[in-house]
Amino acid sequence: MEFIQEEEPNVKKPIIIAAMQDMGNVGSIVVNFINDSLHTKTFRTAKILFPTYVIDRGGYIDLPDEKWEYKYTDDLIVFGGGRGQPQSNSELNDLCQDVINVAKKYSAKFIYTLGGFHTNRIFENKPKTFITSTSKKLMKQMKGLNVETTPQKSLITGFNGLILGFAKKNEIHGIGMYAELNEPEIPQYRSAISIIKTIEKLTYRKLGDTNQLEVMAQDIERRFKN
Repeated sequence: MEFIQEEEPNVKKPIIIAAMQDMGNVGSIVVNFINDSLHTKTFRTAKILFPTYVIDRGGYIDLPDEKWEYKYTDDLIVFGGGRGQPQSNSELNDLCQDVINVAKKYSAKFIYTLGGFHTNRIFENKPKTFITSTSKKLMKQMKGLNVETTPQKSLITGFNGLILGFAKKNEIHGIGMYAELNEPEIPQYRSAISIIKTIEKLTYRKLGDTNQLEVMAQDIERRFKN
């Protein structure tokens, strides 16, 4: 991995929201929404040095532009979004460690991550968001905010789970938010909305109007039914 520092953000003890593309594109939808809504500005970029695939354009190939950006605004740092995740464990670990390094550099107190939670429960357009955290003490505090914890023991793979492990190892508070979805292969805008509302509840920060995400959810549902 290559990390390029483009400027020094003017942030003081920020919270960090870090997530990458996952089931139902939930991580990317939420991160991209926050960046667009809050007009965040890029200050650091993570790039893969060697491509893990090529794109055949029909007779010629292109190299993918695999990169992820750190952005900031008003004591908030947002990382990730975009497309895909690193394909190797070493690159994924390097990326998680870099998020931790950034958190330490700017004295971040919390890292929030998020993603999809695959379930067979029929939730009729109202998916729940479940929360897990880096300590029992922190989870007890979260329960006072009327949120639901993850319902059973499970493994959380990929960046959106592993970053919590890196946070715990480095004694940084971490919270993971995972919204229900039934169809992992289809963009899940309602799951993203559920997570956005949960972030707002936990951070006491308004992230923006989600009406456009609702419109996109309805469009996906119409196309899927057809």
